[in-house]
Order: sequence, then structure tokens, then C-alpha cells
Amino acid sequence: MRSLLWLAVVGLAVAEDGLAAWLRYARVPGASRHLGKLPSAVVTLNATKGYPVHTAGQELVDGIGGLFGKKLTVAKSKPKGTTATVGTVSAYVDKNPSAAKGLPDLVEDGFYLKISKGNVLILGQNERGALYGAFHYLSVIAQGNVSDFTLTSNPDAPVRWVNQWDNMQDGGTHGSVERGYGGDSIFFWDGHIREDLTRAGQYARLLASIGINAVVANNVNANASILTPENMDGLARIADVFRPYGVQLGVSLNFAAPQLLGGLDTFDPLDKAVVNWWQGIADNLYKRIPDMAGYLVKANSEGQPGPMTYNRTLADGANLFARTLQPHGGIILFRAFVYDHRSLNQTLDWKADRANAAVDYFDGLDDKFEDNVVIQIKYGPIDFQVREPVSPLFTHLRRTGATVELQITQEYLGQQAHVVYLAPMWKELLDFDLRVDSKPSTLKSIVSGKRFGQKLTGYAGVVNVGTNTTWLGSHLAMSNLYAYGKLAWDPEQTSTGILKEWTTLTFGHDKLVHDVITKISMESWPAYEDYSGNLGIQTLTDILLGHYGPNPGSQDGNPWGQWTRADDDTIGMDRTVWNGTGFAGQYPPEIAAMYENIETTPDNLLLWFHHVPYTQKLKSGKTVIQHFYDAHYKGSATAQTFVTLWEKLKGRIDKERYEHVLFRLIYQAGHSLVWRDSVNQFYFNKSGIPDELGRVGNHKYRIEAEEMELKGYKSYRVSPFEAASGYHCVVTETNSTVGTATTKLKVPSGKYDLAVNYYDMALGNSTWELFVDRKLVGKWKGDLEYELGRAPSPYIDGQTAARKTFRGVRVKKGSELKVVGRPDGLEPAPIDYISVLPEGTVN
Repeated sequence: MRSLLWLAVVGLAVAEDGLAAWLRYARVPGASRHLGKLPSAVVTLNATKGYPVHTAGQELVDGIGGLFGKKLTVAKSKPKGTTATVGTVSAYVDKNPSAAKGLPDLVEDGFYLKISKGNVLILGQNERGALYGAFHYLSVIAQGNVSDFTLTSNPDAPVRWVNQWDNMQDGGTHGSVERGYGGDSIFFWDGHIREDLTRAGQYARLLASIGINAVVANNVNANASILTPENMDGLARIADVFRPYGVQLGVSLNFAAPQLLGGLDTFDPLDKAVVNWWQGIADNLYKRIPDMAGYLVKANSEGQPGPMTYNRTLADGANLFARTLQPHGGIILFRAFVYDHRSLNQTLDWKADRANAAVDYFDGLDDKFEDNVVIQIKYGPIDFQVREPVSPLFTHLRRTGATVELQITQEYLGQQAHVVYLAPMWKELLDFDLRVDSKPSTLKSIVSGKRFGQKLTGYAGVVNVGTNTTWLGSHLAMSNLYAYGKLAWDPEQTSTGILKEWTTLTFGHDKLVHDVITKISMESWPAYEDYSGNLGIQTLTDILLGHYGPNPGSQDGNPWGQWTRADDDTIGMDRTVWNGTGFAGQYPPEIAAMYENIETTPDNLLLWFHHVPYTQKLKSGKTVIQHFYDAHYKGSATAQTFVTLWEKLKGRIDKERYEHVLFRLIYQAGHSLVWRDSVNQFYFNKSGIPDELGRVGNHKYRIEAEEMELKGYKSYRVSPFEAASGYHCVVTETNSTVGTATTKLKVPSGKYDLAVNYYDMALGNSTWELFVDRKLVGKWKGDLEYELGRAPSPYIDGQTAARKTFRGVRVKKGSELKVVGRPDGLEPAPIDYISVLPEGTVN
């Protein structure tokens, strides 16, 4: 397996398709000058093939060979010359008893590095720690630093897991990987574990290099069939390819499995037969996988079964699994994402609020959980929104440990079709002080276990990689996975520092490359928040379908509790204690008082906590509605700059990755305008309050397709209305009719950028052609469902809206502009509008 992985990496160092990610081991500039500061041999202490110390030795050989072109020998004992020694502290002390006093204290997974005159000493508290130390050393020298240094590094928290929402088969919820945008599952296919698990091993290698110690491979919406004997054998094979990297396997469970799979007539957690059945499952899993990490359970949420089905508590449910794991040393991560969508009614109950659910359901249970239970809590009270307050549940669990659940996959944040660097958001959350008992209580201090003295705490990241060679579907999105691992190990690291490391390891040492990626990345979250959802209103995406395109109207009247309570005059959720849902009162007093008062609530969370008129003045002096208009124009304008910034890197980055990123940035620039116009038009129609700058609804460079001369096309009313520029688009009259839309241009003669806004539905692959005076300007195909990876949609809406731009096209006054659309399948080649833009103009 190891040799296969290395061959893949070596090949991809040339191909640069993203599979090697930040472990490219590309040659360091001026490598030959540094050879004397590097070891010449590697000694591994008590190494066993297939375990992390042996892997660490191989990584040192491969890494130094790739980075500097220096071939290291592997020795069993210290040879002459400079040496890299790697192993556990205990193995080192066994050989060097006198060295014990000089070594630092290490916690589980911690490591110690000492680099001196080409000699390298890498010691781990355990084998996994030794491998982490080797990866850290390689990262340092890959960034061009071959100086002597000494480092002691301990992880901030013991639980550093990732969750994969992989389904057992492609027909599962939302495809092969739920909320995954990088291809099919690397673990499962057709109801079974894949025969070829090469990618699973490569994934474990990437995760180990950033300090991740466990992977839950299957979806939290678990299929009970994961526990059949055949699939348990398959899980053991996954664990086998993880083991060389010190990555343990976790398993998601379906609470009703005793009934669905075991033939019992109940899944009551207090029923003796149910307890025995689950104990048998645990014993059989650990027989196959002695080092299994444990379980992840989602219960009584979004229709999933759980203990409350039998009027049992969540503690009863979690403890059922915890006790079966205790003989084997496993732990259970029990999700706090618990709410009953059937009981939420926005119209009938002003105080109804999904945000209250976690604290309500876990109230009074803190001291009821077994010691190996960890509560996995989403960072915010709703669901991975572009901005949420920190969940107050973290302050209610003082005895039972918690992990913060972050989402690397961008479910609500552009689905990797939009670049959004998430480390700044996570840092803001982790640094937030919850002021428990009026004492410093940052989120990072709680999930480290330090604030409340808990032993089992940490981080859980929903990643959802797939078979795409970019892993997540986008090269730039991998910075989020890298940042997650780095922050889980040490939350004091900075967003820019992490980004600099990742950029060097992924794209090299070119300063302009660094500057461009840093600017794009650091501006991306603010830009996305600006053109999607502002002031704490949530992301305003389509909550009922793919969680992707704009659909602000879907945020109200839905059963999922993601509401804005927008009407003709007011907007926002009143979560105050005195008049609203009471959510603000779930926080410790200092924080509750801040959020209770509209004057002390930060503007960026105003609409999360307060229901206000559109004319409410912000601290900036703007009204809420004008802030909406301005922010959406500002954010979409920023997205346009990403394209021109990236184009500066042509020739400085390999062609494959350069073009892949450019394609997505161009798409994002166009789709950000769809977001801008959809949200602004919706709230203009809702409030009746015009934009002070006269931009909303006024687009002087646009030609609405329905106003052109149509042949084979007909006008179509789009729903939601704001997803089309003039509320209408054109579609072909039949699925076999070629449509043309023609107009005479009234602009002065010159060069223009011609942009066509169209809809790319997942019902076929229509083609469009653009002509000026019968001369073909360009042709394109509606195949974004294959190119982008974002959730597909069969509808004409904000999710499928896209833009195709042709730059620098020469036209004359009176020129004939024509678009020809050829439908395919059930996709009727829809067109929204054409913009004739002076070069460099955005409209």
C-alpha cells in the first residue's frame, strides 16, 4: 500500500491535479544549498511495518528526497554522519536512559523536535505523535527553513475527529456523499465497502499530517446495514489502511438498528434485549478493529429515531452506547443537533424557535452522562450559517465534555463553487468569550477542556471529501481542511499564518502567488456574507432544496425553523427574553444582557436577536434595508476582483490548477451578481423602500430576453420571481425546438464585454451560441452540474442561474445580436438577459 501511495504522489507532482494536496514534496528553491543541514540517514526506533513510526521513517525518506533531492539511507542503529531519529519517548529512553531527564512532558499525541547541525530527533508520546512530529519537521523544511530549533508541541484537545457524511450507496440521501461536492464516496459503493481503498489510505495520510486522529466514515444519517457481518469486515479493511497513519476509525449508528437489522420489536435503550444486541455489535466490531475510536450518533433529529421515541432522555440513549464501548476503551460523540421539525410553527407560535432546542433538550442532563460520552455541538444554534452566535449549550455542559462541530464542506457557503476561506470565521468563534460565571470562558478554552477541567473534549469537522482528485471539488477549498486540522491542534494560530503555510506547501514560494491567494482568501468570507445574508439574517439560501442558490422567501413558512420573520415592514427574529423566544436568556448573564438589548447587540447579529423595522438605524447610521442593498453590491463587486487577481498568476502556477481555479472564480463572479440581484429585489419588493443610490431594479446595460425578438422561444414566469432579472426568462417552445432571441444594439460602436445570463438545469445539457452580425462570438454547453459539483437542481431558479461572459467583443451601433439556444433532454435552453457592458464594467 505504501509504495502505491508514493508512486501516486510522485506522479502527481508533475500532473498537479490536486491529489497530493499540501504533501507535494515539491523541490525547494535553492535546494542544493541546504543539503549540509539535512540528515543523511533515518533511524526508526522499534518500528513495525504498518504502524506510525515506520510510516514516519518512510515520510522522512520520501519528503527529504522530494524537497531537496537528497537520498537518505534507512538504518537500524545510529550510523556515521547526520541522522534523523524518530520513535516514541519510551523507545528512546530505553536506548538512552540518561536522556529521560532532559525530555519535556508530552500529552497523548504530543511530540518533541530537536534539530541541530543536520541531526534531527523526533519523539512522540506515542507512535502517532512521532508521525505528527515527522510531518511537522517536513512542513518546516518544505517552507525553506532548515535552521536549528527545538520544539515541544502538544495538542490543545484530545478529540480531533472528522466526520464524513458518506452513504452506503449512490442512491442515499443527497447522493453518494450527503452535502459533499467533490465526487462519490471513497469508502462505499453499491451498499458495500469499496474493494479498492487506495484513496482512503491517501486521505488518512493527509489527515495525519495535520494532526487528525479519527475519521467517522459513514453518514450521521446512518444506514443500519453498516453493521452486517460483511460490512463490518469491510470496515476492518478501512481501519487497516488508516492504521499506518495513526488514524482511528469511527462508525455512525442508526439508533433503530436493533429493529431494522436485528429483528427486535423495539429499540428502547433501556430494554435488556436492545442493550445485549448493541453489546454484541460492539464486541464484534472490536474483534475486527481492536483500535476502533468509537461511535457517532445522531438521534431524534430531522426524523431520525432516538431515545425520545420511548420517552427516554438523550442521556439514556448516549449511555446505551457508552457502556458497550467502555470495555474496549472507545468513546461516543453524541450530536446535540436535536430538534423536532414537526412541532415548529412560525405562524401559530411567536415564541417557537429551533435555536432553543439544544439547550432545552439537554437541560438537566450534564451529570447524567457516562465518562466516555462527548457531546458534539454545532458552532451555532441553527446550521452552519454564514454568521451565527456561538451555541449557548457550550456553557451548560460543565461535567460532560463537548466538541465543537465545524463544517469544512461548504453546505450553505457556496458548496466549493464559491471560494470562502473559513479560518477567520472559526477563529472569531473560538475566540468568543462566553463569560461563564463572569470569568474568561472563550469557546476554545471550553473545547480544550481547560475551562471546566474536562478530559474528553475537542473538535469534529464535517469534511465530505470525494473521489475528485481535488478531494473537495476545489483546490482553494483545501485550505479549509488544512486550517481545521491546524486550529484543532492549536487554536492560537492565526488565519493568515495558516494560509501562508498552506499556500507554500500547495503552490510554492512565489511571492505574487502568496499575495494573490492571501487577498482572495481573506476577503472571501466577508464578501460571501455581504452578497448572501447580512446582519445575522442567515445565509438566505434555498432552505427547501439544495442549500445553494438565493431564495430569501424560502426562509419563512418552512418547517425547519430557519426563519427571518420578514414582512412588509419588519424583519428579524425576536429572541429576547422580554418579548421574544427567550433564546438570549440561554447565555450566561453578561452575554445574555448584551444580546437582550438592541443597543449592545453587534450589528452583525442584529437580525438574529431582534425583530426591527427595515428603517431601523444601525450603528453605522445606515438603515437595515440600505445596508442590505449596499452590502450586496459591495460583496459582489469584491467577487469580481477575484478573477483579475487570479489572472495575474498565469504562468506562475501549473496550467491544470490555474485553469481549474479560474473557471470557478469566473463562475463565482457571475453567481454573486445573481445573489446580489435576487436578495435586493426580494426585499425591495417586500419593503417598498427604494435604494438610495437607485441601483436596485435599474440595469441600464441589460437587455431582457423576453423583450427580444423571439423565434422558437417563449416567455416564462420564473419562481421565485426574484431569480430572474425581469421576473421572466425565455425557454424553448418545446424540447426539440431551437430558439433564437434577437435584438438590434443601440450602443455606440466599440468594444464591449457581452454577458449572457442563463439557467443550467440538471435535466439536460443545452447549448447556446452568441452571434454579433451573424459572426459567432462563442458557444457553450450547460454542463455545470458536472463541472462544479454543487447540488444539482431541475428548476429555473437562483441555484441554476449562471453567467457566460465574452470580453472585448467589437460591435457597431445597430449591430444584430442573436442568441441561439438548443435544448437537450428536459432542459429548455433558458435565457434570462444579455448585458452589453463597456469593457471592465459590471452590471
